[in-house]
Amino acid sequence: MSLFKKLLPDIVAVILFAVISFVYFYPAVTEGRILAQHDAVAGIGAGQEAKEFHERTGETTRWTNALFGGMPTYQLAPSYGSSKLLNYVQNLYHLFLPTYVWYVFVMLLGFYILLRAFNFKVWMSALGAIIWAFSSYFFIIIAAGHIWKFVTLAYIPPTIAGMVLIYRKKYLSGSIVTALFVALQIVSNHLQMTYYFLFVMLFMAIAFGVSAWKEGQMNSFLKSTGILVIAGLVGICVNLSNLYHTYQYSKESMRGKSELVKENVANQTSSGLERDYITQWSYGIGETFSLLVPNVKGGASVPLSENTTAMEKADPNYMGLYTQIGQYWGEQPGTAGPVYVGAFVVFLFILGCFLVKGPMKWALLGGTIFSILLSWGKNFMGLTDFFIDYIPMYNKFRAVSSILVIAEFTIPLLAIMALKEVIEHPSLFKERAKAFYISLGLTGGLALLFAVAPRFFFPNYISTAEMNALQGAIPQEQLTPILMNLEEMRVAVFTADAWRSLIFILLGFIILGLYCMGKLKAKWAIGLIALVCLVDMWGVNKRYLYDGQFVAKGSDMKPFLEPSQTDKEILADKTLDFRVLNLSTNTFNENETSYWHKSIGGYHAAKLRRYQEIIEEHIQGEITSLFKELPAAGGDMNQVDASHFPVLNMLNTRYYIFPLQDGNTVPILNPYALGNAWFVDEVKYVDNANQEIDALHQMDPKHTAVVDKRFAAEVKAETAVADSLNTITLTAYEPNALTYEVNSPKGGVVVFSEIYYPGWQSFIDGKEVPHGRADYILRAMNVPAGKHTIEFTFDPKSLHVTETIAYTALGLLLAGAVVVIVLGIRRRGKDA
Repeated sequence: MSLFKKLLPDIVAVILFAVISFVYFYPAVTEGRILAQHDAVAGIGAGQEAKEFHERTGETTRWTNALFGGMPTYQLAPSYGSSKLLNYVQNLYHLFLPTYVWYVFVMLLGFYILLRAFNFKVWMSALGAIIWAFSSYFFIIIAAGHIWKFVTLAYIPPTIAGMVLIYRKKYLSGSIVTALFVALQIVSNHLQMTYYFLFVMLFMAIAFGVSAWKEGQMNSFLKSTGILVIAGLVGICVNLSNLYHTYQYSKESMRGKSELVKENVANQTSSGLERDYITQWSYGIGETFSLLVPNVKGGASVPLSENTTAMEKADPNYMGLYTQIGQYWGEQPGTAGPVYVGAFVVFLFILGCFLVKGPMKWALLGGTIFSILLSWGKNFMGLTDFFIDYIPMYNKFRAVSSILVIAEFTIPLLAIMALKEVIEHPSLFKERAKAFYISLGLTGGLALLFAVAPRFFFPNYISTAEMNALQGAIPQEQLTPILMNLEEMRVAVFTADAWRSLIFILLGFIILGLYCMGKLKAKWAIGLIALVCLVDMWGVNKRYLYDGQFVAKGSDMKPFLEPSQTDKEILADKTLDFRVLNLSTNTFNENETSYWHKSIGGYHAAKLRRYQEIIEEHIQGEITSLFKELPAAGGDMNQVDASHFPVLNMLNTRYYIFPLQDGNTVPILNPYALGNAWFVDEVKYVDNANQEIDALHQMDPKHTAVVDKRFAAEVKAETAVADSLNTITLTAYEPNALTYEVNSPKGGVVVFSEIYYPGWQSFIDGKEVPHGRADYILRAMNVPAGKHTIEFTFDPKSLHVTETIAYTALGLLLAGAVVVIVLGIRRRGKDA
């Protein structure tokens, strides 16, 4: 009974989190409605071939040919035997709550665990959990379907809680918590977020180290650090299969270094993405004030006509235009919403800079500044270039604006530390009055200035891209009044939120003042502040994740419930394996085609690098030619010059899905597709990637293979001879296993219309033989004379090794958890 009484406040807090999470998604969650998110729908299409294979065989394929001609499934649907127990632990951790409800619940619970590890009291911890979990970015990424990112972020605070416990000398429990949540973070599969928070953990570890130095406890600090590293390694090893194969894939994906030497050499990095791509989404310097005033740059890239505040100022003559212009006027290409951490939370954060003592304050303040500066990306290229060039792995990740997740963690953590100081020492309101009023001036005062003099701080309310588009479409004499009205509308949007932030700051300040003057009890003060922050942040979040976005369950599957007439005609072709190019959609931004066919296109943020380069150098140009030449030929591919589409032909593109003017589509058979494999008459060696990709412009892949000289042994030029009697036929197809029957009087060089990737093994008559790369992205090999069976299989040996290590680490984690539970029971028995 005493144990129950001890845990009762924590239980009540957890129930409160579940209720808050449920209420946010009511009534959608009770009606079974879901979010039809682009990324989620894309995932269904991309994973369909692998899903069907698993249902048919009970096995897991690590390769799919459903999108981009073929790619590993490591970052499509990472699933390993060693992760199954972790999936059960996840379900247990989120109490088997409904989808969407458990997302917010685990975000709340994780930060609560962190604050309890810092020895905060229950209700202060609950308040801290709310101001962390309701940061706008988290709800925005739920709406966008970035669930892996969201869940990874939710597991970061409890991971740091384990770190805090270890440095507080609770070695065993801290180790288990650290290892468990490191494992859960990694299984959630968004390494960019995990990577960013390594910086936070470094800052915090330095803070613990400084404290230990001052207290003469360096031996204890070093011991704790060693234990922390070991616990982290156990968590990593539990996910070694995922991490290792993601690492291997990254070298071949867009996240790895290109072998091409481009004209703009300065834009390339030593081993990762190009600078322009990394910094494409860079937070604006002025845009950073969205932490305090959400609509400082207008909010999301949705039609301006949907904003009631803006439309109150709209000139009726321009209503049609305002359905096409977005609410966001910052310099990012677009955004789903701003990063807003709560107006009063920012006040508490500033106050914490004055009231909180010790190295941890400086760690959190430093982390915040670090995060903001790096989020500016191309707007602060000196620091950005340094990190791209010299900090390991930084150049592997795009959208640098997302590093603001660090500020979204450090700001509420320092804020709640400040509130704790005030609650425990109400006399500070008088003793440190200057700190309170400076904090009020830097937040509420600034919000007031934004409200009364918006143009003084932000003279421009039209982005560069918008201005260029408007100037190109509208004559100057007509454009001037439009720009004036547009500015008036956007100023109204900005100032409305500035007044809003000021009100919430003043409400919170008044509550603090009443408490410090003895007019309110601590619990009432905490409760009221929680209510103020929740109402504030809830209101902003409902702009970006609201009930109207939820649709009836099954709507997400609508594109996949019934194939179109075009799909049916293509599916009636029982040829064993071929590809389809869908020209009726955004070819490289959708996976609906991949649900029904093996697609030339697709959607994924980390496709194979060489395939992306082929898209840019060849496929996009060939698509342009198709749109020009095919209608001119009346839709008859036989009347089109095959030499204009060599890459699509070598990729065995058997069908084009072409759009018609009435909105329907038609399948067009490509008679020039080269098939699954073919003998070539000639091999042309080149010295580098530039020569290889350029050569495809001047050669016919049906007769000539272009090969990097590094693969000269695997693809021998002297064996390539013309012989009309050569035949090769695909006889068996699985996504991870291909079988061909070949008959060749003299032997020769065969090119396969399959994507080259390290890890594929090739066999002739059951004996393993090497194969090489040809035509920049395809496989090729020497084939001896006679009749033979050729097989390709994809079952990486490394997978079996990493799984063994993962199971071992999982065993250690389970054993440690059992020890913690047993010791806890014994300790409580002695206390009784």
